[in-house]
Amino acid sequence: MILYILRGVPGSGKSTVAKSLTDEDCVCEADQYFVDPCTGEYHFDFKKIGLAHEFCRVKCTELMRMGKPKIVVSNTNTTPKEFAPYVEMAKEFGYAVFFLVVENRHGGSNSHGVPEDKIQQMKDRIKGSLSL
Repeated sequence: MILYILRGVPGSGKSTVAKSLTDEDCVCEADQYFVDPCTGEYHFDFKKIGLAHEFCRVKCTELMRMGKPKIVVSNTNTTPKEFAPYVEMAKEFGYAVFFLVVENRHGGSNSHGVPEDKIQQMKDRIKGSLSL
């Protein structure tokens, strides 16, 4: 059983890569919390970001309990603090963990309206936490 943890800034293509690695129902993203299930429209609310990440962790735990063979967590995961809960879950449920850093080299755009200065801060955090 495998858990892929994708890391990357908004617009890097994490969601596209995630869907190529496993079934769409086995992709866990905090952004999914902000999608209206009836209309499919995305309505981000920064005040609810903590709830969104809890939603993502709960979904991942449920998928692991079901023994899904491939699960992808596709958030920015810019620091170890952000992805540590998933690593712990993987240990508990016996999943091998693979990290993939997704970079925007395809000219994709940030569809969530994140300002460029915030994206640069995220890039810097990711770079600073890579251990090669």
